This record gives sequence, structure tokens and C-alpha cells, in this order.
Amino acid sequence: MRHRIAVIGAGLAGLTLARVLHRHDHPVTVLERDPASDARPPGGTLDLHDGLGQLALSKAGLLTEFQALARPEGQAMRILDVDGTVLRDWPPNPEDRANPEIDRGQLRDLLLGPLDVQWGSGVTEVVPGTREGVLVRFADGRQETFDLVVGADGAWSRVRPAVSSTTPQYTGVTFVETSIDDVDTRHPDLARLVGDGSMAVYGANRALVAQRNSGGHVKVYAQFRAPLDWHTNPDRHLGLNGRTGLDTNLNTSRDASLDLTDAEAVRSSLLALFDGWAPPVLDLLRHGTTFAHRPLYVLPVSHTWAHVPGVTLVGDASHLMPPLGVGANLAMLDGAELAESIAAGPSGLDETVCAFEQQMWARAGRWAKFTTAGLERLVSPDPTEALALFDEVQSS
Repeated sequence: MRHRIAVIGAGLAGLTLARVLHRHDHPVTVLERDPASDARPPGGTLDLHDGLGQLALSKAGLLTEFQALARPEGQAMRILDVDGTVLRDWPPNPEDRANPEIDRGQLRDLLLGPLDVQWGSGVTEVVPGTREGVLVRFADGRQETFDLVVGADGAWSRVRPAVSSTTPQYTGVTFVETSIDDVDTRHPDLARLVGDGSMAVYGANRALVAQRNSGGHVKVYAQFRAPLDWHTNPDRHLGLNGRTGLDTNLNTSRDASLDLTDAEAVRSSLLALFDGWAPPVLDLLRHGTTFAHRPLYVLPVSHTWAHVPGVTLVGDASHLMPPLGVGANLAMLDGAELAESIAAGPSGLDETVCAFEQQMWARAGRWAKFTTAGLERLVSPDPTEALALFDEVQSS
């Protein structure tokens, strides 16, 4: 039986699900609010784990194509002290393909392949239990019904309210992202500092992490603990003592606020936050272009829900967790396993989805516990915690 299946969201989870269904000749409708695949920047680089993301690509029949695009050298990892001293340097084995890197945009294009995505289809509400099936309402006033609606629409899912009232909560950690283009030609010293993979520096409650993408592009992430509204008065919230250059002597918080769209003002605040760190490390901020504010949100470690016939969630919509290298992997495996279960069809659709949810929750709960504890150690008052965590991971 060919069920009417809608996948809400054309991210990695939704596209993997749709691609595996497509491989099994099962029709699927992919609905995405973005007007086109290139409507937003695709994001940074991802390491796809052998038993997670790569397994999902194998189920989609795309592992060979992935290996042609992936960068095994991107597994290199280097940790520096705040004074620039190299504390750890883990070069990858050229034959090691356990966790190769790939640009998120390249991976998304690979998964898109022959899929027919309905771009510009913003979903506003999902209503289960109607006579015709699960009702999907769109921002443009349209509505359609399906036998199964899969929410693959990320942290702020419009599908989640149909099964769960839980919403993401701020972790207390914020990332500010910037990037450097053509690093090998324009900034060769920084290219050597970052190396072929990632470079990180950890201080008290703050860190700077740089990751090489393809084409000489480097993503830089300033990470720090702060209130969600830290930018309303960065001198006070970040303990900068007037080093940002903002006028904090005035009586209104507005006058002391940081305009997050003002790249030079953001740069100044970040340089003040990391004041005293080695000049080559701070050059990662000095040469960054635009700055994007990315506070980290998570769902509860053991997020589950009472099964609702006709609706389920995958990826960040189901188990949003700190970005410690497994979120995308889990999202893709969610999609691939659900698609395979549906395509196999040994039991009814509802039983299949219910069994999948139990399996997904158990796996996601283990990883959410690990990543939540990991974030506490990586952005910690004691920077030796971050180093110890990396040592544990490397030796495991």
C-alpha cells in the first residue's frame, strides 16, 4: 500500500527520509518553507560518523557519492592554550574514514538529487485525527491531508505542537559565528593555525573554535556563557568593564546595547571578551566578515510524547541537543530508518511509526545525555575540563 506521506522540512533529516523512500519507489511529498534550496546560507561543515550519518547514506544508496565529496583530512583536530601554545594535535590517518567532513551545502545537494521539493510551502499547523487523515494548513491558506506527516522542521518545528507541548530552552551558552574566505591566499598564517580540520582554544566560560570548510573557507565560532539578552548590555553581562567602547555611563540600557547587525561593534565586543588571548588566535575575529548570533537551545534529554496516529518527528524537531558532532548524524539516521520501516511494510503504518519512535527515543536519549554533559565541560569555568573531554573521546 502506498501511503500519503508528507515530510515537513527539506533539511538533512527530511531529505534523507524522502531519498530512502524514493529509492524504494514510495511516493513522498516534501514541503519546505524556504522559497528555494539556496535561499539561506547552507551552514558549516559536518563530520559524518561511520555508524550514523554514513549508515544513513548507505541506506539511501549515496555512500559512494559521499565519499567522493568528503574530506577525511578534515578529521584533524588541534587544541591551543590561550597563549597560543599547542596542547594537543591529532592529525588524521589518511586511511581513516570514520568521521570525514563534508560541507552541509554539499551534503544537502547530494540528498536533494531527483527529489521534487515543494519550495515556498510554509506550514502553519498540523491537525491529526480528521476524517480524511492528518490535515496540514499552509501560510498561503491552502490545506492538504495525508496518512502520515513527519516533522523534520528543526528546533522551532510547526509540527511538534501536534504531539508535544515541549519547547526548546536556552542552554546559557551562545555562539557568535563569523567566517573567513580564501584563507589560504589572503591569510596563510591563519590557514596554518587552523590546519586541515578544526582548531579550538578554551578559556574560562568561553572558547574560540575554527573549522575549515572546502574551498578555502573557514567558519569561526566564539562561544561563551551569558544571559540570552547579553547584547542589551555586553559590558555588564560579559564582565567587560567598559572595554567594548559602548557608552555604559548613560542611564538607559538602550544606550549600552550592542547592535547585533553592526559587524564592527560585535567584533569589538568579542575582542574585548577574549582580551589577552594570543594575537594569532584573535586574528580569527579580526578578519571575520559578518557575525551571526546563535544562542544554543535544547529540548529535554528524554523528550518523548504519547504516540499520535499519523504524526511523528525526526531530527532536531524531536531531539534538539548541543552541537557536538552528532545532531546531523542522528537526524539522517532517523529519516533513513523510518523510511526503511515504512517501505518494508510488514505491519500497519501506525504500528511501524510507533515502533520507530521507541527506537529513536532510546538512541537520542543516550546522545542527548552525552552532548549535554559535553557542553557543560567544553564551556566551563575550568578550561582543563574541555581538554580532558577531548582526551577521553580520542582514547575511546
